[in-house]
Amino acid sequence: MKDVLFFNNMLTPKIITFVYWILLLAAVVGGVSTMFMGYEGFTFGNFLKGIFYALAGGVGARIWCELLIVLFKMNEALQDLRKK
Repeated sequence: MKDVLFFNNMLTPKIITFVYWILLLAAVVGGVSTMFMGYEGFTFGNFLKGIFYALAGGVGARIWCELLIVLFKMNEALQDLRKK
């Protein structure tokens, strides 16, 4: 607990992992709802659009979270260099 309170251990990477899973779930739910909802009901176009939304949302969430994690990894590497 002392490491977290004095910023020796970062809490945000753990939160980013949780946010990634929430974003992934939202992308899948949004994609499935796009597949089967709409004014026309179920159509092949909506089905393809829903698959695209689910895949693109999942990949986009992964890229965004990885970029944030890279910043924290860079910080850890710089702190290791400073300690040497």
